[in-house]
Amino acid sequence: MEAPAIIWNENMQRFETEDKAAFLEYRLIRPAAAADRKGEVSAESPSVEEEGKGDRTVMDMLHTFVPRSKRGMGLAKHLCVAAFSHAQSRSMLVIPTCSYISDTFLPQNPSWSPLVYNEEFRSSM
Repeated sequence: MEAPAIIWNENMQRFETEDKAAFLEYRLIRPAAAADRKGEVSAESPSVEEEGKGDRTVMDMLHTFVPRSKRGMGLAKHLCVAAFSHAQSRSMLVIPTCSYISDTFLPQNPSWSPLVYNEEFRSSM
């Protein structure tokens, strides 16, 4: 089976299939900016390349959804790989809030674990 096309919908802060039926929602957080605007990053915020290491953007992966009619096709995994690849290419860390990501995807794909935000990074942020 051919891998489905996954599209980054920056305005909606999600990765989605072409038909928009399956998606992974996220929000961007800059921990050092938590006092301003609740730490959320907007289009006007500096890019990751412009930010210092102590002000790294974190992608909080909130929810993964695949409709019943499309379950069992590996779409959730493809959505996760697209989101983790996106975060990695932009030097972001990830918070796996979504239970599918934390309980299923990461244990089955431990190579992505180094991107996961944890307490060790907090002191440098």
